[in-house]
Amino acid sequence: MTQNNELFNRNKPLIIAGPCSAESREQMFECAEALAKTGKVDAFRSGVWKPRTRPGQFEGLGETALQWLTEIKQQFNLPVITEIATPQHLEKCLKYGIDMLWIGARTSGNPFSINEIAEALRGVNIPVFVKNPPNPDLELWIGAIERIKNSGIRTIAAIHRGFYPYRTSIYRNIPQWEIAIELKIRYPDLPILCDPSHIAGDHSRIFDVAQYAFDIMMNGLMIEVHPNPEVAKTDALQQITPQRFNEIMNLLQVRNQTSNSTPSVLDQYRMQIDSIDYQLIELLGKRFEISYKIAEFKKQNRLAPFQINRWKQIIETRQRQAEAVGLNPDFILQLLQCIHKESISVQNRHMQNSTPQSEDPNKKK
Repeated sequence: MTQNNELFNRNKPLIIAGPCSAESREQMFECAEALAKTGKVDAFRSGVWKPRTRPGQFEGLGETALQWLTEIKQQFNLPVITEIATPQHLEKCLKYGIDMLWIGARTSGNPFSINEIAEALRGVNIPVFVKNPPNPDLELWIGAIERIKNSGIRTIAAIHRGFYPYRTSIYRNIPQWEIAIELKIRYPDLPILCDPSHIAGDHSRIFDVAQYAFDIMMNGLMIEVHPNPEVAKTDALQQITPQRFNEIMNLLQVRNQTSNSTPSVLDQYRMQIDSIDYQLIELLGKRFEISYKIAEFKKQNRLAPFQINRWKQIIETRQRQAEAVGLNPDFILQLLQCIHKESISVQNRHMQNSTPQSEDPNKKK
C-alpha cells in the first residue's frame, strides 16, 4: 500500500492530542493552549459529532465546534483533526478548512458508510486516518482502508484503538496487538497510530499502553486530553490533563524510527505470540475466578470437587474442537489435564478453608 505520506516522512512519531469532544469554546482553547505550550503535539483533535450508544447523552455541538477548531488552528498554529461518519460531515469539514480527518470504529465496520464517504472524498486531497472496527476483523479494517485509498486519497494511516471486550478485561477495549502487527506485516508502508485512551479506558493505564505501542514500532499516538477530565461530558475516565500528557511524553521511550531499527518479520511474529500469550494468561485467570465460584457453590450444596461426567464432556468437546482447528487432540488433552488438576486443587483449598454461608462459624456444636 505504497502512498505519499508526507506526515510520516520523518524520524519521530506523530502525536495527536485533544479532548474527546468539543464541549465549549473555553474548554477547547484552554486545552489547545496548554498542549501547544508543551511543544509535543503535531495536531489538535476533538470530536464534534458524538452520537452515543443510547440517546439522551451529550452528542456534540457539530458545526459550531468546527468554527472553534478553525480558530485554534490559526491562533496556535496547530493542524486540526476531527471525526467524520457521513459525506455531510466531510462537506462541513472542508468548508471550515479542517486539516485531517479520522473515521471512527463504528463507521469503519460498515462498508456501506465507508463507500459513501469514499465517493465523497474523490478529488479531495486530505489525510485520512481509519480506526479499526469494533470487532477483531482484520479484513474488514483493511477493506475500509482500501476503499478510502481507491477514492484517490494519498495520505492514509490506520489507528489501532483495540476491540470490543467480549470478555472481562483490565482494558476498555482489548488490544489484541497481534492484529495490528499483522496489518503492519502485510502493509509495511502503512503508518499505524495507537489510541491508548480507548484501549486503556482509564487514565492510569495510558502510559503503559502508549509505551507498548512504541515498543512494537507504531508510528504515533492519538491521546484524549481534557483540561478538567472529572467534568468531561464524554469518556471522562480515560482523558488526562495537559500536565499529565506532558509527563507521559517525557517518560515514553521511543525507538528510532529509521529502517535500520524496524523489527524484522520474525520479530513481528514473536510480538504477535507475546500478545496472544498475554491474552491466554488473562483468560486462564478468568477461568480460575469461575473455579472459585464453582467451589463455593459445591461447598454450599455439599458436592464433590471432582465430577467425572463433566470431566468426560470437557475432554470430548475440546478434543473435537482442537481437531477442527488443526491442533493435536493429545496435546489439548495434556493441557486440559494440567488445567483441570489445578482447578480441582483450587476448589479443594477453597472448600477446606471457607465456611458455607448457611453455617454459623461461631455456633458451638
